[in-house]
Amino acid sequence: MTTFSTTRYFAASPATLFEAIRNPERLVRWWGPLGFSNRFHAFDFQPGGEWRFDMIGPDGTVHPNESRFEHIEPERRVVIQHTCAPFFRLAITLEPTGDGTTLHWDQTFADTRIAEAVAHIVKPANEENLDRLGVEVTGLPQIT
Repeated sequence: MTTFSTTRYFAASPATLFEAIRNPERLVRWWGPLGFSNRFHAFDFQPGGEWRFDMIGPDGTVHPNESRFEHIEPERRVVIQHTCAPFFRLAITLEPTGDGTTLHWDQTFADTRIAEAVAHIVKPANEENLDRLGVEVTGLPQIT
């Protein structure tokens, strides 16, 4: 098993960050790496709920995605199982820190070979994803 972990402080409350995850109108704006857009087909934000969407790359390539929400603890934790290749589990944990929130983003691949093959994409993409979340919740770029 291989886990890619990213931690980021946001000058926003856990409630504000959770809303940006829970609300599909907001999530569609920031999910994914820089330059990508999204088209949601299903978004059932509850444990066991389906999330199907296309990520559209800067070159117009469509990347279909299918996931299931495994665990949701409001304003604290969301766990998503990516149910199409590449298979991974994403745990997003929100930790109150002073006047803001520390977000822990842990993406775990069961197959180490797959993780090694996509590491060069996943590591910067996760950082860009959190950059975009920061802009969504504060209107300003975040310091990593």
